[in-house]
Amino acid sequence: MIKIGILGDIGSGKSFVAKQFCCPVFDADKEVNKIYKKNKFCFKSLKNKLPKFIKSYPINKIEISRAILSNNKNLSKIVKIVHPLVKKEMRKFLKKNNKKKMVILDIPLLIENKLNKNKDILIYVEANKKDIQKRLIKRKSYNKKLVENFKKIQCPLIKKKRLSNYIIKNNFKSSTIKKKIDIIKKKILK
Repeated sequence: MIKIGILGDIGSGKSFVAKQFCCPVFDADKEVNKIYKKNKFCFKSLKNKLPKFIKSYPINKIEISRAILSNNKNLSKIVKIVHPLVKKEMRKFLKKNNKKKMVILDIPLLIENKLNKNKDILIYVEANKKDIQKRLIKRKSYNKKLVENFKKIQCPLIKKKRLSNYIIKNNFKSSTIKKKIDIIKKKILK
């Protein structure tokens, strides 16, 4: 099985690009949402570490946001609890899809959490800064300070780009992206 990790800036369209591959996608952001909604261990752990903020089950993302915004150290507390659970779900996904030719890992902290292997293919999604900003502002949950806090725990984009096997310039048009992906797929599947 070929594992492809999708890298890029927040709002660059990593999930959009991942879907265009038309193969199984592990979407870490969706997994985190499921964990917040269904995982009582996560709730109890977060409530224990952040009792001033985490009050309700299922976990309310507003409570998470408030915790992060009140103190930068709270983000690392959350990450230490949530990321092992995401990693566990990723392993289940890989096991379930082990007969597939190719799978996509859409994990914002793929490099930072050392979830990729040397033989994995890395694709960096690059987008125009103005387009990224327009997309972020449209998100219901957009908060500039939250985005800045998340960027602080990510490795520099220049490093992610340098580590990547391929770069896709994202113009947010599926027909263009699919053509670029077809070219990459042909090279990978040789």
